[in-house]
Amino acid sequence: MNIDSKNSKGPWRIFGNHSLQTMKIGPAVLSHRVFLAPMAGITDYPFRCIARSCGAGPVVSEMIASQALIRNSARSVRMVSTAEKEFPLAVQISGSDPFVMTEAALINESLGAAIIDINMGCPQRKIVKTGAGANLMRDEVLAGRVIESIVKAVDIPVTVKIRLGWDHKSINAVRIAKIAQDSGASLVTVHGRTRSQMFSGKADWSAIRKVKEAVSIPVIANGDIKSPKDAGLCLEVSKADGIMIGRGALGRPWLFDQILHFLETGKDKRPPGLEEQYAIITRHLEHIVDFYGPPLGLRLFRKHLAWHTKGLHGSSLFRKSLNNAKLLNEVRDLLECFYGALAAKQVTPGRLPLLRAMPDSDRA
Repeated sequence: MNIDSKNSKGPWRIFGNHSLQTMKIGPAVLSHRVFLAPMAGITDYPFRCIARSCGAGPVVSEMIASQALIRNSARSVRMVSTAEKEFPLAVQISGSDPFVMTEAALINESLGAAIIDINMGCPQRKIVKTGAGANLMRDEVLAGRVIESIVKAVDIPVTVKIRLGWDHKSINAVRIAKIAQDSGASLVTVHGRTRSQMFSGKADWSAIRKVKEAVSIPVIANGDIKSPKDAGLCLEVSKADGIMIGRGALGRPWLFDQILHFLETGKDKRPPGLEEQYAIITRHLEHIVDFYGPPLGLRLFRKHLAWHTKGLHGSSLFRKSLNNAKLLNEVRDLLECFYGALAAKQVTPGRLPLLRAMPDSDRA
């Protein structure tokens, strides 16, 4: 599934031809090739709704522990309960036992998942110590058994997300990708770091290119794509079939739209103004409160708002006020006052004056 770029004038033109925007994986037709990455505790249903509204194409659920899902954990079931209305949703599962992971994949399929994504890249200690996540890359035979077992059991496509390897002495992304392809996987996403790097250092996009050159299934590049120019450069260096955005979109879900615009035109698109940012944030608030209920929803919303307001003058004191707000209407009023005052100044985001109520020393 190579992307034909014969009419390209640069890496950004890779999506310029409308017929090239979609990607078909089994019965799932993906609207374009700029993916939202799975992020535990972040890419829940409300966040996915916002990301889609800001241009994200394929979206992947939070990582769901297979063992918890087959135990019918209420939290795990809720994480995938919206799959049918989100079609095509890729649901990511983690674990290391082929039988347990296969059972979890079947449950997700029955709940409406369009794609099963196997997590072989999570670097977190609590995950790898169970043999799951990036630890699966250390046992290539087991990794193959997990993929093959799930592929044989479900009628929907199976994809795999990996890293470059456990550490720089054990780079095996190419071998794992070949195993995934031979085991029936439809796509592989590669984060350009090792597990030992966690999220430090720079993602190695050239190493992702080696994976792309080794397999015929689509390869998606992930890691350090924080701007439209990063996206274009990553595609040029990695030769990947698409890109996956994670941390770069935190507090900036409109990054997807900016990246698509750049890839299609080669030109930068300004971020939305304060009024539009306020509309996006309040829409996210309503989604999250509607999904979780006010007490939990408001607690979860605070971390998103911290990302959204980072760099805005006066945001530190604003967040402190927000932490003391217990009711939904209080949060709404605080948001309206904060963004209303900033928007009234009619200045460029990122160079905002302090609110009059904020002390001069309070600079986030």
